[in-house]
Amino acid sequence: MAHIVDIEYNAGMSFKGHVNGHEIILDAEDQHGGNDLGPRPKPLLLLSLIGCTGMDVVSLLHKMRVRFEDVKVSATGELTEEHPRYYNKIHLKYEIWGEDLDKAKIEKAVSYSQDRYCGVTAMLEVKAEITFEIEYHES
Repeated sequence: MAHIVDIEYNAGMSFKGHVNGHEIILDAEDQHGGNDLGPRPKPLLLLSLIGCTGMDVVSLLHKMRVRFEDVKVSATGELTEEHPRYYNKIHLKYEIWGEDLDKAKIEKAVSYSQDRYCGVTAMLEVKAEITFEIEYHES
């Protein structure tokens, strides 16, 4: 199975990207000739990572019949100093809200996502150390 995405030049440093029938504008910061019309590519990579693992975790929690009210995943990526600059350290924070949360199953779901299911994690961990934490919010 192949995924096909494309970009087309927009103006300045911006491009229109096309993904799964959706359009997204990418642009550079003002200091690099852009107009800040959209996100930069590297942070979008982090967004792809947390989107992938977030979907895994929610799917697994549903299959495990774990009740929760909300899930939030955030990522902090540290870039190397030398070019090509890439994320060499990424820390993920999972926040789960609910009543009487089954922490063992939640930890299992997060670990399964990181170790088995998230293809974005598998690609990025070749170059980056990926760590995570889970924060629980009891209702």
